[in-house]
Amino acid sequence: MDEKKRRLPGIGMRNVKTAIAAALCAFVYYFLDRSPAFACIGAIFGMGSDLAQSKQHGGNRLFGTLIGGLLGMALFRIYIIFYPQGGSSLLQVVLTFVGVIILIWLCQVFWVGGVQPGGVVLCIILFNTPVETYVSYALNRIFDTAVGVVAALIVNSIIPGGFTVDLHPKKNRAEDQGSAE
Repeated sequence: MDEKKRRLPGIGMRNVKTAIAAALCAFVYYFLDRSPAFACIGAIFGMGSDLAQSKQHGGNRLFGTLIGGLLGMALFRIYIIFYPQGGSSLLQVVLTFVGVIILIWLCQVFWVGGVQPGGVVLCIILFNTPVETYVSYALNRIFDTAVGVVAALIVNSIIPGGFTVDLHPKKNRAEDQGSAE
């Protein structure tokens, strides 16, 4: 193939299943009169090429969000004891340091892949959530993520398929021909 000509990527079953799961979340949330953003994100992050991968990816997102959300609520509670009106404080730096250490430790105990999504939720709660809504924000984020992950798991269990891209087709063909001799 000429190097100047580029082939566009195809749309595989994983793409279609991911779109269905995200659209399903948006559809359900339409009737709940609630933003589907975090449910759709959970569905997109939770989709894998097969059900086993969806469980792993979805578990990372769900358990990370759960651990980060609960830990964020606890640390934010400590923060508002000293700063009941909120605002920026060096205490947030200390709580971030302690929180990330605890988050990583908790994820090592409960779900190793949860560090990144847990860290996102933890930092959002500590730095970007109003004092009045930190508990509801964390609980809603956990709930919405769970809805999205469940949607991804349902779609991936109902619609089979998927494929694995062979990254070394020439090498594997040569090995197959060699083993047939």
